[in-house]
Amino acid sequence: MKKWSSMKSDILKIPVTRIILLVMSDLLAILLASVLSLYVRYDFKFMDVPREFWEAMLAIYPCNVVVLLIVFNFLKLYKSVWRYASDTELLNNAIAVFLCAVAQPICLWALGRRLPVSYPFYYGFFLMIFTGGLRFSYRITRILQNRRLIHKTGAARVNCMVVGAGAAGNAIIKEIESSNYLNMNVACVIDDNPGCHGKYLRGVPIVGGRECIPDCVGKYSIDEIVIAIPSADRSRLKPILEICKETGCKMRILPGMYQIINGDVNVLKLREVQIEDLLGRDPIEVNVDEIIGYVQGKVVMVTGGGGSIGSELCRQIAQHMPRQLLIFDIYENNAYEIQQELLQKYPKLDMAVLIGSVRNRERVESIFRTYHPDIVYHAAAHKHVPLMEDSPNEAIKNNVFGTLNVARAADVSGARRFVLISTDKAVNPTNIMGASKRICEMVIQNLNKKSRTEYVAVRFGNVLGSNGSVIPLFKKQIEQGGPVTVTHPDIIRYFMTIPEAVSLVLQAGAYARGGEIFVLDMGEPVKILDLAKNLIQLSGYRVNEDIKIEFTGLRPGEKMYEELLLNEEGLRETANKMIYIGRPVGYDSDAFERQLQELYEACWNESADIRKKVQEIVPAYQYEAK
Repeated sequence: MKKWSSMKSDILKIPVTRIILLVMSDLLAILLASVLSLYVRYDFKFMDVPREFWEAMLAIYPCNVVVLLIVFNFLKLYKSVWRYASDTELLNNAIAVFLCAVAQPICLWALGRRLPVSYPFYYGFFLMIFTGGLRFSYRITRILQNRRLIHKTGAARVNCMVVGAGAAGNAIIKEIESSNYLNMNVACVIDDNPGCHGKYLRGVPIVGGRECIPDCVGKYSIDEIVIAIPSADRSRLKPILEICKETGCKMRILPGMYQIINGDVNVLKLREVQIEDLLGRDPIEVNVDEIIGYVQGKVVMVTGGGGSIGSELCRQIAQHMPRQLLIFDIYENNAYEIQQELLQKYPKLDMAVLIGSVRNRERVESIFRTYHPDIVYHAAAHKHVPLMEDSPNEAIKNNVFGTLNVARAADVSGARRFVLISTDKAVNPTNIMGASKRICEMVIQNLNKKSRTEYVAVRFGNVLGSNGSVIPLFKKQIEQGGPVTVTHPDIIRYFMTIPEAVSLVLQAGAYARGGEIFVLDMGEPVKILDLAKNLIQLSGYRVNEDIKIEFTGLRPGEKMYEELLLNEEGLRETANKMIYIGRPVGYDSDAFERQLQELYEACWNESADIRKKVQEIVPAYQYEAK
């Protein structure tokens, strides 16, 4: 009984009525095409058609019906979604009609009948008009209904410019034409290929190259620019985006080439142009096979796993099939969010979310005794420069001795690798945060001399969109109507995206032999002022007209520019040309350990001279006495 109920439910889901109507209309189309073929052949005079031809036409009709139903069903012309009919359906319809026309002489021969030689050609022509016209009329009717609905509701039409006359541009225009996004009107297309200029793409004029963008924005009253060049890298896109952002139009972009490969190009895939698109540097490429080779089947621990870097580490590690993923963080809300995200994406992932502080040595050691991680990524740290300047002892407690606790526990438990997340602020530091991270690097280099665990550090610049970075701050200031605050007009920084930073960390773990400081070639540094201007323009505002920029002066401990290497450190290439290894700086291990003990006592005693103690360990650290 249940089986019959299930079958009945499945049958009811089939659009039987629509199929029956299509079949009936096709049967009528066969009859009309047959009659009109004879009518046209005899100069539009029914009386001139010989009786034997009318009889032959009626005799062949059942044969035509059988052939058409078989061919149309084989080419899925009764199962297509005609509201989204495209050139594929049109081609299939044409092939089906051609086969039906070719079958005419065969059926006549089998029945011993005769019709004019031109009959199959006329038959195919009219059959194509009737069957194709009926099917595509549904799509046309839907488009007209949507247009009437938009006019009826008073929805404002948004004039769009599509940049890119290739497959992606064609797909986007097609989607806009046939979907509910018809309040968008593609007014013109831009393409740098001179051979396209003056031609039309789906009825939309291709008006010129990128140099025409500003003029065409005014000429066609463009509100939105759609960048549809998924094959272009960032270095090629940057000049186009620079032109587009000066127009003040809203910009959206198709994410990547895989959208074309998957045939997954539509309006919903468009995203806002992001600040990293304007950096002009292509994403860092890593060897995924190398990463999988040492992460797969391992117990991997991420401290600070709920933070911006730590959570991305967890995402990418989860993709590489670890035996178990340990997420350790003091903030339970952050840890909960990444836990829920990974549970949804990777339901089979063995994951443990552990709450605690890296300062708590007993808690850290207990976790290592319980889970015995093979690989440790240490991302837990205080990183806000101005805040740490006001609380220097907390920076040392958390960054230096939190790192020492985790690193020693990794040694005792026999972890294979320990990867420290460091920063370019550790080079010739002018703030306590940078100096504390430099000591962290020295800690892991010192332990590497004595332990079987391979200790390495990964040093990179600012991360776009991370907690506490300038981008979220600028966005919030723009949302509030400004002003956007920049500390100095000439201040510069190196930038990378969060996924890039994490890819580098994972790659460094694959290259680790112990004691290295890995450094990323991050290209040219970027002016913070330029970032602020770009973000204002990307938000659709004019700099210093709609949103003002104010300069507030350098904050305590802030440098005009960051460096990636100490003067004493050299550079050695790795297999990845974007990743280098800095030569370790020599220091007295015994003296360093004595200084660490003195630093420990000073920070926990809330010493007012903690900076002086730090400078004894890191002579390059420069600070202003308070």
